[in-house]
Amino acid sequence: MLSSPHMGDEEIQYVGQAFDTNWIAPLGPNVDGFETELAEFTGAKYAAAVSSGTAAIHLALLLLDVKPTDVVFCSSLTFAASVNPVMYQHATPVFIDSEAKTWNMSPIALEKALVEYASRGIKPKAVIVVNLYGQSADMEPIVELCNKYEVPIIEDAAESLGAKYKGKYSGTFGQFGIYSFNGNKIITTSGGGCLYQKIRN
Repeated sequence: MLSSPHMGDEEIQYVGQAFDTNWIAPLGPNVDGFETELAEFTGAKYAAAVSSGTAAIHLALLLLDVKPTDVVFCSSLTFAASVNPVMYQHATPVFIDSEAKTWNMSPIALEKALVEYASRGIKPKAVIVVNLYGQSADMEPIVELCNKYEVPIIEDAAESLGAKYKGKYSGTFGQFGIYSFNGNKIITTSGGGCLYQKIRN
């Protein structure tokens, strides 16, 4: 969700601590602790802090070996950053329409696209599902469809840290999940993001 950041006494204390210990370099114990606590909070297996949510999506696409000849399905109602990494890989984005309840990816539209592309002998390399404004997409049927067609999910949960869908945290349903910590997100580090690997068994 998008919101104005609140900076209080505790935040000022930690900024002062960073200066007092000369910890200005981009990595250190605070980043390690942040990754560990986020993974523990969401139940993710692994978490890696990166420069932005966009970078996290790009890294997920690289890990899935997305190439220029590939097709990647993506939510149609989203910020450009959700699909820009597809273009970085010179792959072809295919936009999947929204459903009325959450404005997120429609499982019905996704199924139609999967059927159509399968009839043409094309399997998407990934499906990027966006959870818009803190509201999770209807993940259960989306996961079922992607499992059926053997297509990995990248769950763009940039705006939904802490939200739950049927008892599970947003961002933990796909093979990869991402969060953003930009200045207008639920938790901010002024910038940055995080890439999550599939939840623990």
